[in-house]
Amino acid sequence: MSTISRFRQYLLLEKSLSAKTAEAYLHDVGLLDNFLGEKRLESADIGDLKNFTKYLQSEKQVEPTSQARIVSGIRAFYRFLVLEGSIDSNPALLLDAPKLGKHLPTVLSVPEIESILNAVDLSTPEGHRNRAILEVLYGCGLRVSELIGLRLSCLHFEEGYIRVIGKGDKERIVPIGQTAQKAVLLYTNGQRKKLKIKKECGDIVFLNRRGGQLSRVMVFLMIKELAEHAGITKEISPHTFRHSFATHLVEGGADLRAVQEMLGHESITTTEIYTHLDREYIQSTIALFHPRY
Repeated sequence: MSTISRFRQYLLLEKSLSAKTAEAYLHDVGLLDNFLGEKRLESADIGDLKNFTKYLQSEKQVEPTSQARIVSGIRAFYRFLVLEGSIDSNPALLLDAPKLGKHLPTVLSVPEIESILNAVDLSTPEGHRNRAILEVLYGCGLRVSELIGLRLSCLHFEEGYIRVIGKGDKERIVPIGQTAQKAVLLYTNGQRKKLKIKKECGDIVFLNRRGGQLSRVMVFLMIKELAEHAGITKEISPHTFRHSFATHLVEGGADLRAVQEMLGHESITTTEIYTHLDREYIQSTIALFHPRY
């Protein structure tokens, strides 16, 4: 069995990586192999690896995020070679990945959210539906896929929560406030009952005018149009309401673990980005109001 075949087996069986991730790692090693030419992978040293990363950056003009992923694959490969005894020392130990700046998501202020909500024309057939969608996105911090898949049977308003099916079909319980509840009931008891609902969508909360399930694109376009009407110039999407939900909770002093549970994040480190946003908010507040800052 070749070294690459053994590496693939190691990734799939011992590291339990998905087939897609394993193939990405194998592709990265293939790039290095082509770069080295006649020199064997097992013979490469740190100089070769650094030249490879420079080649990716200068000649191939690979984006920093892709460079970082390739470096991760190369590191995994040389850890494997050390583990199986093919080489004595790991030349990738000192191989640096490009520094990636933290990308902080766009967040709406409370007045901006209110202006978008007020931009909804409640006299139109879709008005109360669109208002309810915004209230649920912001009030519960849902992903757009979770919103369009939300079911009537998952609404437990008397107990004050909804049941959400998130990534990987994982279920979580999310509190829902009175404002969002009222908006949803105005829609489900009103305009929704006037629709000719498709059989397979009978339990879906938010429907299009033909009685079918909304698409992600429809929600995106609706929010973009409302933001324009409200005079919001920020680049926003349905996910912006999720970011705003979490940020406003953290700014208000909510426990990070509670926010993690409500968002359905597997790792607390994913939720911690909102502490960075909170620090930026605090710093900007001091800069704006402190006389000697």
